[in-house]
Amino acid sequence: MKIHEYQGKEILKKFGVPVPKGHVAFTIDEAVKAAEQIGGSVWVVKAQIHAGGRGKGGGVKLARSLEEVRERAGEILGMRLITHQTGPEGRIVRRLLVEQGMNIAKELYVGVTLDRQRSQNVVMVSTEGGMEIEKVAAETPEKILKEAVDPVIGFQQYQARSLCFGLGLTGDAFKNGVKFLLALYKAYEATDASLAEINPLVITQEGHVLALDAKINFDDNALFRHPEYEPLRDIDEEEPLEVEAAASNLNYIKLDGNVGCMVNGAGLAMATMDIIKLAGGMPANFLDVGGGASPETVEAGFKIILKDENVKAILINIFGGIVRCDRVAKGVVEAVKNVDVQIPIVIRLAGTNAELAAEILESSGLKFLVASTLKEAAEKVTSAIAA
Repeated sequence: MKIHEYQGKEILKKFGVPVPKGHVAFTIDEAVKAAEQIGGSVWVVKAQIHAGGRGKGGGVKLARSLEEVRERAGEILGMRLITHQTGPEGRIVRRLLVEQGMNIAKELYVGVTLDRQRSQNVVMVSTEGGMEIEKVAAETPEKILKEAVDPVIGFQQYQARSLCFGLGLTGDAFKNGVKFLLALYKAYEATDASLAEINPLVITQEGHVLALDAKINFDDNALFRHPEYEPLRDIDEEEPLEVEAAASNLNYIKLDGNVGCMVNGAGLAMATMDIIKLAGGMPANFLDVGGGASPETVEAGFKIILKDENVKAILINIFGGIVRCDRVAKGVVEAVKNVDVQIPIVIRLAGTNAELAAEILESSGLKFLVASTLKEAAEKVTSAIAA
């Protein structure tokens, strides 16, 4: 689960991670009031959306007076902010973060996430603060320093010192940097986060180390341990079809292709998408209906897939292990009649009672395209679109 920058900073503060003074604002008047409460003579007005690259898209502006705060807030609130992470459709800005201006001497990068190859958390830093870390990794990987964390002993002070030495920090900035990294890792681990990224991490002229930005993602599988974070969810920032699918207990992720996929099991769903691509097609979604694949879940899956206007055909690939294939076939027939699907449907059912399932599909009076292998199913669905 993703949260906004201002929400992430509120959490980080609780763990001793230094952040600038700031307040969230939902209206122009609230933005001006926030600047008054912060004090000073320079403020930064930031759009709050679940995407990076906000500054390049015009979503981060400097203000040197309260009147300028009002103007900048009016420019950003309600705008359709387009960044490299939002896609061309962009996101509507519904809230702002107003922060104190900082006397910045240096911009750095720090991130904490799981290294899946090592099965360990990793703390990463770089001197290339403000840059997209993916670009740094691709073009100058030597500028990213990493420390893997042993889960038994945790993130150690010597590791934090090593990373700060690598960043070239000295004096007060070095001491504050070590404290910052230790506090950030503590916050990451205690909240069951999947990502804690500070870009940029700034060093001020006075030697202070602060999180100028904050991107915190939570591990969905651990949210039951943190009910206090559920209210932080912003449905407006999520894909509407994914929200609807979650309400039906379906695992759905929208993609850019034209072949709708309905599969049971995440691994099988990934394999199905791969073979569609190999057959010359493009998967329009990842959709795992789960082990049960009941008529209700199948019908909900059809409704969600068909709301994507790019979908020109549907491939159903079910392995009957926990659930019998004949039960799935009945559910598919019932769902298609209820939803009134008008595009080609290719079905491949394998496993328990697969032969009986084939008979049910054949006698349904509906025009299904039945395949016996996954390769055949992928070829049939791509051919159906081409026709």
